[in-house]
Amino acid sequence: MSATQAEVDHPAKKQKMDTDRKIIGTHNGTFHCDEALAVFLLRHTKAYAEADLKRTRDATILGTCSIVVDVGGVYDESKQRFDHHQRGFTEVFGHGFTTKLSSAGLVYKHFGEEIIANRLNTAPQDGKVSTLWLKLYKEFIEAIDAIDNGISQYDTTASSRYRSRTDISTRVSHLNPAWNQPIDSQTLDAQFLKASAVVGQEFMDRVDYYANAWLPARDLVATALAKRTKADPSGKIILFEQFAPWKLEAEQAIAPSEQPVYVIYPDETGGNWRVQAVPVSPESFESRKALPEAWRGVRDEELSKLSGIDRCIFVHASGFIGGNATKEGALQMARAALTL
Repeated sequence: MSATQAEVDHPAKKQKMDTDRKIIGTHNGTFHCDEALAVFLLRHTKAYAEADLKRTRDATILGTCSIVVDVGGVYDESKQRFDHHQRGFTEVFGHGFTTKLSSAGLVYKHFGEEIIANRLNTAPQDGKVSTLWLKLYKEFIEAIDAIDNGISQYDTTASSRYRSRTDISTRVSHLNPAWNQPIDSQTLDAQFLKASAVVGQEFMDRVDYYANAWLPARDLVATALAKRTKADPSGKIILFEQFAPWKLEAEQAIAPSEQPVYVIYPDETGGNWRVQAVPVSPESFESRKALPEAWRGVRDEELSKLSGIDRCIFVHASGFIGGNATKEGALQMARAALTL
């Protein structure tokens, strides 16, 4: 028997199912990254995993929804209402973050730890859940909040040197139909579901990365930092016996005068060793101390003769990285560079 026929034959049963069924409400029309992610996140909670979705601005219909995001003019957790457009709304994530929340940030603030715990198949009380909850807000959610609320990334009036329009908020906006394409409600709803899946999958990919790669790497970096005076008495050189995302050293609380300058690590594929200058910040192209200017752009035997260090391979023209065939050679390059 088809579902439709069953509903006809058992109207009382259908009515009870409709009453029990939870509904997520959000606005219809053009969609944005924040509510697309908010809906995805809710569908990864126990309470709303099986919920239906209703996209409308009709207040009467929204009033029948179990939870409403990004519309309605109300933020009230007790009523499961999560809008951020109303006058006087100033909610932020806390924990040092000051960016005004969008619907994505609101849902993440209240449900994020449960969602991460579910993804990791662990309890919300697990210590790493809280760590990842804060990390994911910083690295993923906060930008969505800021963009939706019209908050500039930089306090500057200078024009940018180039445009970068591949952020997730922009990619979601491009999933809205173009001005000369059909903009009926059915098309918009279908595109919204696509957008929700796109931003949601990227969020889950980030959860997996930070849980399975970033957390272990952070432990390796903490260990290497604690032992850095063994690589060089100055403490300015960090040695890794295996490749790891070492820029996580910025996550550690180190006084400026004690911050490392160079990192030594094995090449991921070539069997050689790298010496890399630590940037002033993880996103910066400026180094705390670039490799010596005289070495830059020089290679192989010529570089070995110039530096007095055997088996050199190269130093990049900008001085941010160099290579040597051996670990000891890379260490010698870093130690020499400290004094030049």
